[in-house]
Amino acid sequence: MSGHVFHPGHEDLHGVTVVVDDREGRTYVGRYHEATPRGVVLHDVAVRQAQGEPIDRETWLKRQLKFGVQVMERTVVVPSDSVGPVGRLVDMIP
Repeated sequence: MSGHVFHPGHEDLHGVTVVVDDREGRTYVGRYHEATPRGVVLHDVAVRQAQGEPIDRETWLKRQLKFGVQVMERTVVVPSDSVGPVGRLVDMIP
């Protein structure tokens, strides 16, 4: 159902698997919880570091979508001053 929010009173992305990049080049994939003054709160999060990864970002995102999010952290707060755009994982894969 388009526009349906599973938990009334939350943002549209609440509970949706999203991709967030930070200014340091890390990429996070996790379930969006909320945006607070401290930052974006994600649950069940996979993190791709900026440097030293064996595969490129696009391939990594495709794997997260195909096989499920490889949870590395239960909860992550991406600081407000470091958050880049937030987008649904399914929309980020060409």
